[in-house]
Amino acid sequence: MLTGAFASTVQGHTVASETPHSGVVPSLFDPMHFGATGDGRTLDSSAINAAIDACARSGGGVVYLRPGVYRSGTLHLKSNVTLYLEAGSVIRGSLELNDYDEVGEIFRTGNTKPRSLIYAKEADNVCLAGPGRIDGQGSHFWQPSGRPPASADNEWAEVASLAWRPKDSGRPSPMLQFVKCRWLKIEDLRIENSPGWTVSMINCENVSIQGVTIKNPITGINTDGLDMDGCQNVFISNCSIETGDDAICLKSEDPTGEGPRLARNITVTNCVLTTCCNGFKIGIGSIGGFENITFSNSAVYSDPGALKNRVISGIALEVVDGGWIEGVAISGIQMQRTRTPIFIRLGERSQPRTSVRPRLRGVMIDGIQASETVLASSITGVPELMVEDVSLSNIRIENVLPARQEWIGHVVPEMERGYPEARMFGMLPVSGLYARHVRGLKLADISLAATAGETRPAIMFDQVNGARITGFTSAAIVGAEPLIKVTNTKDTWISGASAPAKTGLFLAVEGAATDGLVVSNCDLHHAEKGIQIDGSVLPSAVFASGNLST
Repeated sequence: MLTGAFASTVQGHTVASETPHSGVVPSLFDPMHFGATGDGRTLDSSAINAAIDACARSGGGVVYLRPGVYRSGTLHLKSNVTLYLEAGSVIRGSLELNDYDEVGEIFRTGNTKPRSLIYAKEADNVCLAGPGRIDGQGSHFWQPSGRPPASADNEWAEVASLAWRPKDSGRPSPMLQFVKCRWLKIEDLRIENSPGWTVSMINCENVSIQGVTIKNPITGINTDGLDMDGCQNVFISNCSIETGDDAICLKSEDPTGEGPRLARNITVTNCVLTTCCNGFKIGIGSIGGFENITFSNSAVYSDPGALKNRVISGIALEVVDGGWIEGVAISGIQMQRTRTPIFIRLGERSQPRTSVRPRLRGVMIDGIQASETVLASSITGVPELMVEDVSLSNIRIENVLPARQEWIGHVVPEMERGYPEARMFGMLPVSGLYARHVRGLKLADISLAATAGETRPAIMFDQVNGARITGFTSAAIVGAEPLIKVTNTKDTWISGASAPAKTGLFLAVEGAATDGLVVSNCDLHHAEKGIQIDGSVLPSAVFASGNLST
């Protein structure tokens, strides 16, 4: 890793033009010795590429950018080369599309050709580092989309960046792309104003991204922060990402045409994320699989202001293209003003299936505190395709959007082939958590709060089997709706829960398919009525024991 101490050494060292130096510092190559000016006007990409080529021919080393502004088209990184940006140095993307080479892979990124500012393919031991800055001048490549503004009542479902679209002439995107690279590092850089995807990695291995700051306008269309497609053994830490699309997005698509590659062994920690889209997301590109993924000790937030500017989902786990998720651990996440804390979706958007059976299972989420949310979390499969083995524990969620009468009783559409997004079902008839087509759901120590006068249930289950709710608390609701509502739910146990003061009805049970529902050791003495069983439910389907009631 290059450090500040190393940078000081560089400044006092003669930098090579072609011949590598011996000594305690690596071989150094200064693009100014190859014709770069750093004046912000001259196109310097040819000179920088010449320095990179010379460095690669020598066996590797450092291409060192001294302070200055380097106007640039595509830079091609090579094996064993570190591109180091000194403090005060800026690589500024050219405004002329012809200055960018048509290289790389691109998939589902809108109106663009595959052009990148920095590109590497099948390169080993590549490093991009330093306290300098990379500026893509992204807003030059956008134009208004003409999208009509959302009404005040529906702004919760709007997205700020959709007010813009790429210019018809195109844009360079992804700004940085790495394809089939190994032992890749990006460290300590500021990356700003991307015209499209910011950093795209495809089928890379042994990747380390540390201390990187990505800052794009919230109106930046398709400006994903980090997109990792089919990557393995990835470590992302201590990063700050502000952008107009998904902040960190893991994919398993097929951009190379060689078949999807398993995304696995990926760790994200100590990061701060904000966007008008999703914070940490797996999918939508889910043709292949995702295994052994962790996200921890991070913050996902939105600034005060319009709902259209806020994070849609703090955590979004999506399989809709025939692939699978198996083994995700998320812990210690603080959320502030995200519209939806948790969105988990198993769907069938793409047909035919590419795997034997799409699946989403083995998800553990622990230690989430989400304040000032506006939309309920949801965990949904589709008929005949259930989400399995999901555990939520130590969760605190505060919903601050006042309820409206028309939301009660809203019939939630299945939308098997719909684009997965927390807002896809409309405003849910529940304030805290909605679950449908789920098997093996565990909720432990869950606390849900809502605004005064909330009329919707806190939790709703529909066709959920093998669930366990323990240690649940909630704010009271008003009106005829229950605190918890279950429909056609089997083999489910509710225990250790408590009804808040002024609760009208604690639990409503509906659906002829309901069976094996146990309610035990709950404190229901504040509820006017503890359990209400619909006439369609067999009396033997519900068993209550040891509950405290009036």
